[in-house]
This record gives sequence, C-alpha cells and structure tokens, in this order.
Amino acid sequence: MAKPNYSFEKRQRELEKKKKKEEKNQRKLAKGSAPDASTVAQASAPADAGIPAENA
Repeated sequence: MAKPNYSFEKRQRELEKKKKKEEKNQRKLAKGSAPDASTVAQASAPADAGIPAENA
C-alpha cells in the first residue's frame, strides 16, 4: 500500500487558495470599474419622465 504524499496535497490546497484569491480580486476590480446599475438607469431616463404634458 502506498503512503500518502502530504506535501503534494498541501501544495494543491495552496494553489487552489491562490487561484480563488486571484479570481476574487479580479471580480473586485471588475465590479469597481463597471458603472452602477442604478446610475445607468437614472442616466437613461428622460428628464421629463413622470411629468404629464399639458394639453393646449
């Protein structure tokens, strides 16, 4: 029976943690640079939205 290679398993866990940390950092950077959804909705709404037009 083969004995377990603990150093290999530890290295794999460390690589997985590093990968997750980098992915999280990338998501954080992408989220910070993308405009907020509420800001986009307000900017695309017409200035006179909700104001009824007067009948002449």
